Amino acid sequence: MKTNDYVKYVTQQLVTYMDQPKEVKREQRQIRKQERSPIAFQLFGVIPYAIMMIFKKKK
Repeated sequence: MKTNDYVKYVTQQLVTYMDQPKEVKREQRQIRKQERSPIAFQLFGVIPYAIMMIFKKKK
């Protein structure tokens, strides 16, 4: 992909985003936040998940 094509694509995406109403942008932001994995998993990988599973099995 040439640089000119990349600039054209980024410009199109930016214009599309800027043309959306504020409510749509807020909804998309909320959806992205909900889909994101918890911060402990992002920072430390699978270890917190494994520890959580061990404690759940003991109960």
